[in-house]
Amino acid sequence: MKWIYGKQDWKTLERGMENCWLLTDGLGGYSSLTVTGAAARGDHALFMACVRSPGQQVNMVHRLRETLERGEQKWLLSTQEFADGSAEEGFRNLVEFSYEDTARWRYVTAGVEVEKEAAMKPGSPVLAIRYRITNRTRETCCLTVTPFYQLVPRGSDLEKGQDLYWRKTKVKSRGWSLFFKTNGSFREIPEIRERYYYRYDICDGRRSTGQAAAGHQIFIETEPGAVRELEILYSLKTIENSAAEVIWQQKRYRKELARKAGFAHPLADFLARSADQFVAVRDLPGSRTILAGFPCFGDWGRDTMIALPGLCLATGQYERAREILRTFASYEKDGLMPNYFLKETQEPVYDTADAALLFINCIWQYWQDTGDERFVYQMYPVMERIIQGYCRGTRYAIHMDEDGLICAGEGEEQVTWMNMQAGEILPTPRQGKPVEINAYWYNALRCMEAMAGPAAKDGSSYGRLALQVRRSFAEKFWVEEKHCLKDLLSGSGADEQIRCNQIWAVSMPFTMLDPEQERQIVDVVFEKLYTPYGLRTLEEEDPQFHPVYSGVVSERDLAYHQGTVWVFPLGAYYLAYLKVHGEDRKAKETVRNQLEVLESALREGCCGQLPEIYDGGNPISSKGCFAKAWSVGELLRVFEKL
Repeated sequence: MKWIYGKQDWKTLERGMENCWLLTDGLGGYSSLTVTGAAARGDHALFMACVRSPGQQVNMVHRLRETLERGEQKWLLSTQEFADGSAEEGFRNLVEFSYEDTARWRYVTAGVEVEKEAAMKPGSPVLAIRYRITNRTRETCCLTVTPFYQLVPRGSDLEKGQDLYWRKTKVKSRGWSLFFKTNGSFREIPEIRERYYYRYDICDGRRSTGQAAAGHQIFIETEPGAVRELEILYSLKTIENSAAEVIWQQKRYRKELARKAGFAHPLADFLARSADQFVAVRDLPGSRTILAGFPCFGDWGRDTMIALPGLCLATGQYERAREILRTFASYEKDGLMPNYFLKETQEPVYDTADAALLFINCIWQYWQDTGDERFVYQMYPVMERIIQGYCRGTRYAIHMDEDGLICAGEGEEQVTWMNMQAGEILPTPRQGKPVEINAYWYNALRCMEAMAGPAAKDGSSYGRLALQVRRSFAEKFWVEEKHCLKDLLSGSGADEQIRCNQIWAVSMPFTMLDPEQERQIVDVVFEKLYTPYGLRTLEEEDPQFHPVYSGVVSERDLAYHQGTVWVFPLGAYYLAYLKVHGEDRKAKETVRNQLEVLESALREGCCGQLPEIYDGGNPISSKGCFAKAWSVGELLRVFEKL
């Protein structure tokens, strides 16, 4: 599937800033700008290199200025907004942007056509750009590219006194070196510093400006009637490849991803390629992880365990799934899995009640797909420690109560995915017995019972405990008059709020309710929370509902789980819908028809990717991470089921 954008998509400068593209290298590095080539965020970069996998990223090449000259005339090809209110408007000469396995642009002006293509080398920190200039005029033309560098950590800014050292094949600053290679002509220029306006940061309350510096230019002349190519490559090490080789390698790699996944539906086929962009290596031999989202998230345990079945299992990437699960198994502590890793030390933080239970679910899903009993045998001791930790009690007040249900969190601790804190305010306090945690708990117990055979263990105790959990859950969570589940058992008003968390009590492999109750839950979720792009986190009628996610951090935090639409629960909803309708032909056709709107979602925001969230009131524009791992993973599971 090829995504094609035309001049209608950048009728104005503002429209040209709406959508972006994403390339990744499998190490944590990426390339992402708007489709018009502008940096509209501080996290945008032509080359964001990962200097330590997977979390230490450095904004190397922020953007390019591109100009075309012929005689006394000069045209801009690049687009950028500046802090002083001015702008480069090269989008006026851009006639096409397309994205399939690489990012491609086509400019036409006064008889000269410039085609541009960008790619990243799989598994290596290399970015390649290739220009093809076709001169159909009677005068020589010259394409000049001026790279603007930062060499600062992602999210930082070029400092006032920061020195950049220019060489013909290298740029250096603050202990980092960036190598580049070109077949074009090279000239040094007096240093230029630009200050940019970040349209998509200021609307979310982040810093509105940033700057970058240039100290050289690369150019190529094309004679009348001739066709010439200009190549520019960037890397963290000496460059051996040509741009053509890198472009070919990326295309071949992504086509192989699609072939291995084997989806017939074109949207699923493309999502299988997009799924790979979240998988990255860690700084250990044979160790992989999942990056939660671009541009701003590293590897989170909860996100990894939710995303992995779709990103890796549904796409046939079983070896990667095994490597990722081994990585996280090595970090198990006190029966918990890491929630996230501190960037400075890479030390894990374990404040999550769901990651460990979902780890067990991932092992079970992997076993179902592969029949790999040896891996189950190896992982079973880790899973046993998880169950023991939850039964006896572990950190963050995570423990099993007398009724067999799981309690989690106390005081200001928030250990579910709805974990936002705005100053001293907890917008979604869920200390107590969260509904999805207990759905995961029951599922984990049944998974342990089922996998006891391959592990050469007796799983009967897990089955007995599961029966107790099932009785307690059905008795205490079901609300007959509302035809759905409580969100929480805490004795507070939050218990009765209608939230999307109950959908996992229907969609997990092992569930506790009778078929009629499950059908009613699916219907209530559709009535109160469903949108074509995700589920609302809170029903609109609730007094605490926030229809818009925007503003400074504190304002966004208050809305984050208070009605904001999240994409990833949509996967659980569709799986639950198919389940309660017996996965019959009519149900599958209904889901297929509803999934068609995803094509518009994949065109908006980040091309070919699914975002983190939308506004709760009117979900029309993607917000938060423009590419989110669990959004892609959960929808791939639906396509797999279909």
